[in-house]
Amino acid sequence: MTEENAPSAKDSNFGNRVRSAVIWRSGTQILSQVIAWGSTLAVIRILNPEDYGIFAMTQVVLVFLSFMNGYGLASSIIQAEKVEPIRIRQAFGMLLLLNGGIAILQLILASVAADYYRQPIIADLLRVQALIYLATPFMVLPEALMTRELEFKKPAIINLISAVVGAVTALYFAYNGYGVWTLVYAPLAIFWSRAVCLVIAVKFYILPTFNFKGAGAMFGFGATLLASHLFWTIQSQSDIFIAGRYLEPYDLGLYAEALFLTTIFAAKFVPPLNEVAFPAYSRLQSDPRALAWSFLKAIRLIMLISCPLYIGMAVTAYPLVETLFGPKWIKMSPFVAILALAMPVMTLQILFTPANNALGRPQVTARTNMFGAILMPVTFLIGIQFGVYGLAWGWVIAFPLLTIFTFLQSRRHIGIDAWEVAQAVWPGLSASLAMGAVVYLVDQTLPDM
Repeated sequence: MTEENAPSAKDSNFGNRVRSAVIWRSGTQILSQVIAWGSTLAVIRILNPEDYGIFAMTQVVLVFLSFMNGYGLASSIIQAEKVEPIRIRQAFGMLLLLNGGIAILQLILASVAADYYRQPIIADLLRVQALIYLATPFMVLPEALMTRELEFKKPAIINLISAVVGAVTALYFAYNGYGVWTLVYAPLAIFWSRAVCLVIAVKFYILPTFNFKGAGAMFGFGATLLASHLFWTIQSQSDIFIAGRYLEPYDLGLYAEALFLTTIFAAKFVPPLNEVAFPAYSRLQSDPRALAWSFLKAIRLIMLISCPLYIGMAVTAYPLVETLFGPKWIKMSPFVAILALAMPVMTLQILFTPANNALGRPQVTARTNMFGAILMPVTFLIGIQFGVYGLAWGWVIAFPLLTIFTFLQSRRHIGIDAWEVAQAVWPGLSASLAMGAVVYLVDQTLPDM
């Protein structure tokens, strides 16, 4: 796929709209993350690893139940060529039912989770965190309607506002000695401030309907994504779910924060770009050549950022952790070095999702997530036998296998081959490996401090 294969401008304004969306979404995301990271690093220095270990246990429950929150319905609205007002009201009604039911289910499961982890405080934390689900319907649909039109300016500004609200909330509760509750109240503030701002910005003053006649196609697309998200949840949360039963909160906290640090780019910066890519790819689904060219270009650009970041993180893990987190977190630096090796591959793997979904093939994403839902837990069950280090190495072993499977499932639909993907990845990877080797060799020659 060469430059002469680049798509012609069927819509002279389309490219400008995509570029504007990327600038607003990624630009404000970077600023939001600077704010969030500033408060996070301050809070980390106040709280203890045990607090983060306990919080990580509650997140397994939240993320697992969140797969039913109805985000697939929003994706169906974005992907559809035309959406009638009644479909929006039906989606709103279904979102209210789903998220209200999830909140009740979490209240019921709170004590069960506390017994499983042998940590009584988890029950209280989960009961308060159930309030997050009630904000979801008021975030999902307004944002989907703007995303559909590649309108990212308002959501970007709102995300920035909610980041400030979350940072202020986190700092207040951390400095006032609330411990692990700080990690509960801050996300609540973020979700609810974002929901309120989105409703106001979109003027989302509609009534839901619970008559779902004629919404089969929308719900069918959403159900396929729902299954896909279930498998992704198992895949992404199985390590903490397994480790929480075997490890002490202190060790789990070190591992969880190492995972948080190393996934910061893949989890915080790539998804917003995928949010832009999804509607952009959807508009190109009738032009396979243009979609394939755009997909490979996205891989090249993203890997030019992710590879240097993660290879650099792997070879500078010790000073990086000591500088950012402080001396009491030094013991997590080996986990950072190991996990960082897996993250360029993880970044590449998640880039396939918006392209497959935009082509109306969420079943491809579902199959890859199903494979991951089997591969990752099995890997972690074996890895935990070797302690927390085995858990970390599980990522390095399993994710290349998952990425190869994802490519094999996707290549025919997107219209790409292995050589084209390798060409897109190579510039960022080769330069990063050379940089990492130089940094490592220089470090080995320096005297120990």
